[in-house]
Amino acid sequence: MRVSRRAAVLLLLAAGAARADEAAAAPVRAMLTGLAAGMKAGQATPFATRVAALRPAVWGCFDLAAILQAAVGPRWAGLSTAQKSDLAAAFEAFTVATWVANFNADDGTRLELLAEQRVVGEDVVVGTRVVPPSGDPTRLDYVMRKTPEGWRAVDMLVDGSISRVAVQRSDFRALLKEGSATPLIAMLQDKAAELARQ
Repeated sequence: MRVSRRAAVLLLLAAGAARADEAAAAPVRAMLTGLAAGMKAGQATPFATRVAALRPAVWGCFDLAAILQAAVGPRWAGLSTAQKSDLAAAFEAFTVATWVANFNADDGTRLELLAEQRVVGEDVVVGTRVVPPSGDPTRLDYVMRKTPEGWRAVDMLVDGSISRVAVQRSDFRALLKEGSATPLIAMLQDKAAELARQ
């Protein structure tokens, strides 16, 4: 069967889109695998051990630098290099600790990577669901963007619409109002320590 040039181009574009979708979903799949391993390890495994195990999946899935800068907003430019470095370290520790603390028991919860994806500008939104043994599932959509390091999440949408970055921007605003990152760094460090004690 002969295929027209236009049809051949469309087939190539579709194949390229499918590869992009698979590439965008791969870090999310690795993140879900890491979360499932942490749930299986459970609270009998020391928190620090679970943090060390999950950290590579978080690094591979999220563009933490982009997320932090978006959450801090315009005040980022006014921070010193030292404050930016300390804030980035505190934010990373808090982020990993939050995931570990929220996925800490093998209670029958399922983590599902959804087949459907949607393209928003240059981003690909990869859908997942957290399905508890009882009650309604929670949808978590990863907003994936192509970076020099590969596809990374630059935001997460809870139940398809609530931007995690927007929530953090609101939370961070009051702590940054004096132009110093010190109160925000302290808050993130305190929260990470509190999560580790749970």
